[in-house]
Amino acid sequence: MRLLLCVVLSLLLQRSTIAGDTLIHVSRLIDGVSDSLRTDVTLVVRDRKIASIQDGFREPGAEDRVIDLRDYTVMPGLIDLHTHLMSQHSKDSYTERFFMEQSEYALRSTVYARLTLMAGFTTVRELGDNGTNSVVLRRAIERDWVVGPRIFTAGKSLATTGGHADPTNGLRGDFRREADPVQGVINGPDEARKAVRQRYKDGADLIKLTATGGVLSLAANGQNPQFTETELQAIVETATDYGMAVAVHAHGSEGMKRAVLAGVDSIEHGTYMTDEIMDLMKERGTVLVPTLMAGEWVTLKAGEEGYFPEIVRPKAAAIGPVMQDTFRRAVAAGVPIAFGTDSGVSVHGENAREFELMVAGGMTPMQAIQSATSKAARLLRQQELLGSLTVGKAADVVAVAGNPLEEIRRMKEVVFVMKDGKVFRKPIEQE
Repeated sequence: MRLLLCVVLSLLLQRSTIAGDTLIHVSRLIDGVSDSLRTDVTLVVRDRKIASIQDGFREPGAEDRVIDLRDYTVMPGLIDLHTHLMSQHSKDSYTERFFMEQSEYALRSTVYARLTLMAGFTTVRELGDNGTNSVVLRRAIERDWVVGPRIFTAGKSLATTGGHADPTNGLRGDFRREADPVQGVINGPDEARKAVRQRYKDGADLIKLTATGGVLSLAANGQNPQFTETELQAIVETATDYGMAVAVHAHGSEGMKRAVLAGVDSIEHGTYMTDEIMDLMKERGTVLVPTLMAGEWVTLKAGEEGYFPEIVRPKAAAIGPVMQDTFRRAVAAGVPIAFGTDSGVSVHGENAREFELMVAGGMTPMQAIQSATSKAARLLRQQELLGSLTVGKAADVVAVAGNPLEEIRRMKEVVFVMKDGKVFRKPIEQE
């Protein structure tokens, strides 16, 4: 028996020592941290991590695997900090909840998850669904049941009665009910604390709340503050107790200011941000996630007769240019900024359009890429694992055609995707 055990252990040890490395040969490397390219290096991937980065193109050993990406620009897996994989906006979005089963939502979300990963986004932050869809999707991806990005989810967004994320807004008759903290609707600090604890119970990773009105909700005002200062403080305090960050949807300035003063981690959209709020955000390290694509998309769709309900259409028509102008001012002012698209409002898989809008708003291409790599990882509190191609980090690697530092549109031309050391997409000529 002892002899048999020794033989088995010896075989296992031999197998582990002969397993080769994956060598990625790279001519142009953006590591997510440096402000300049590295050239002619080999990324060594071992056990799902970046084991080393070596100058030159290392010759493979007998058991090594070589991936030749010398014709492309290589960078860390991209991070989108604001997605909604459960849905994608259409003219039917306001009525499909009456006709679709929850299982249909879940199955459809797997399609959107795959599109997102193939676009080079190996990690996303899910900021609002029915409370369970993204949690289940996260587990399914972790178990390799479906293909998709690494997910950090807020579950159901928190709202006040009649607020932007109140799921009963716009309903009539028997459908109009009073939602409660379990469904993410709160009134007062005690209910706020209960709602945070419910998100923790549901398996959420962070908290999302809607501090002001919204563009697509069936309500006239898209800017008014919708949480009191004491409610916001209760949410932030309780989230801190549970180790959860707080992301805040905010268009109007008053609700935005209250949220920043309460100590939230990020402001999503930030449309009517004032100079005072920008100064507060810089002082407190609050990050802006601009979601410029969403503003561009809803403004475009507002021009289509009958696409939006009439109560939504004027809000949608106005928002895009204001968001782009605010972003331009925020960049010039030095507000911390990280990448997020609000995909699910716009089309899934087209997330890289945000890079073009960010550069048009005053960022350099390298700053825009870093906003979706190292800066995004920091806001996620995952900087030890994600956001850069450095030794010890997860082997999340993407490659794009051409040089995006010269043409930012190249970020839309993803040819290679690796997540956790596993290749999900490779150049056509290598298939």
